[in-house]
Amino acid sequence: MLQGSNILGHERPLVIRVSFASCVLGTVCLPLLGLITCVFISSIFHFEDSTGTHCQVPNYLPSISASISLSPECHIWRFCIGLHSAPRFLVAFTYFKFYKARFTSRFPESLLSCLSLVFSISENLGLLLLTYVSSSETYFVHKEGFVLFIISSIIYMSITCRLWRTIKKHSLNPEDAKSHHWKVRFLVLNACFCAFAGFFYWKHNMYCESGSYTFFALFEYLVVFSNMAFHLTAVWDFKSREVMVVSSSEDKDF
Repeated sequence: MLQGSNILGHERPLVIRVSFASCVLGTVCLPLLGLITCVFISSIFHFEDSTGTHCQVPNYLPSISASISLSPECHIWRFCIGLHSAPRFLVAFTYFKFYKARFTSRFPESLLSCLSLVFSISENLGLLLLTYVSSSETYFVHKEGFVLFIISSIIYMSITCRLWRTIKKHSLNPEDAKSHHWKVRFLVLNACFCAFAGFFYWKHNMYCESGSYTFFALFEYLVVFSNMAFHLTAVWDFKSREVMVVSSSEDKDF
C-alpha cells in the first residue's frame, strides 16, 4: 500500500506498507525458487559436471554445492540470496524485539533471546559465505560457511522452540500453539535430514558406492527445505504486523 500526497506545495512522506506475512513469504520464496532453478538447470544442462565426484561412480542428483558453483546457476543463486539476506536480518531483529518485550523479567528466556539473535545472524552470514565463495573457487572457505550455516541453524531452531514452548504455556492464542507445534516438527525433521545427509556423505567418501552421493544430495535438499519451512512459521507469529517504509523529505518554501 502506498500513501502520499501534495498539499499546498508541501510534499508528505511516501509511506509503503507491506504485511509481515508477505515479507516472510517473499524472503522464503527467493532461495526456494533459486535452488529449484539451479538444480533443474544443473540436471538438464550440466549433468556430468554437477554429479561427478572423485569416486567416479554413477550419481543421479547434483548436490547443492555443485549446482550453485556452475554458470549461470551461481549468478541466479547469488542474486536470490543477495535479495533475501536483508529481510532475513529484519526478521531476526523483529523476533529479538518481540522476545525482549515478552520476557523482560525472565532471566533464562531473556538470555536465550540474545542467543537467538546471535545464531540467527550467524546462520545468515554462513549462508552468504557459502553462496559467494563457491566450492570450485575456495573449497575450504565454502565448507566452513556450510558448517557455520548448519550448526547455527540447528542451535537457532532449538532455542526458538524453547522460547515458544514458554510462550505457548502463557498464551491463549491458538496460533501460538500451532506455531510451536510446527516449529518442533520442522526442527526434528531438519536434524534427522542432517544426520542422513552426513551419513551418506561419509559413506560415499569412505566406500565410493554408487548412489550414496545421490542420497546425500537428496537429504541435503530436504535439510534446506525443512529449514525454509521452519522460518515460514513466522507468518503465524507476526500475522497482524506490517513492515512500513517511510521516505521523508524536507518541506521547501518558494
